[in-house]
Amino acid sequence: MSDVIRFGVSLSKKLLEDFDRLIAKKGYASRSEAIRDLIRENLVELEWKGGAEETVGTITLVYDHETRELGDKLTHLQHQYLGLVISTTHIHLDKHNCLEVLIVRGKGKDIKNIANKLISIKGVKHGKLITTTTGKKLT
Repeated sequence: MSDVIRFGVSLSKKLLEDFDRLIAKKGYASRSEAIRDLIRENLVELEWKGGAEETVGTITLVYDHETRELGDKLTHLQHQYLGLVISTTHIHLDKHNCLEVLIVRGKGKDIKNIANKLISIKGVKHGKLITTTTGKKLT
């Protein structure tokens, strides 16, 4: 016997039409898969809000590498959070700007902490934390 449960959902005609346009634009094969992804997205968000769950994510930074001591500050901070930073990728965007992506794993609150510290360093032009899940609790 399958563990799939079917259930009905009541929506206004307009909301369903808008949803159908959205899922078609995103390339979903069915409403069911789109709804499953919406539920998963909210479950992942809850993992992060709690702060104590093991989570993963990326921290993306764009910065001017010519800013005095910026590279040293970024590296020093990453070393302070050695247990969280799994990997980094660094590329040169142009003569002055660099892109660095850190892959991080640990408690959500700790990852948010290092992300905020890195993004707020003088010389970082833009930074963003992208949150996701280890997938252990999702089916």
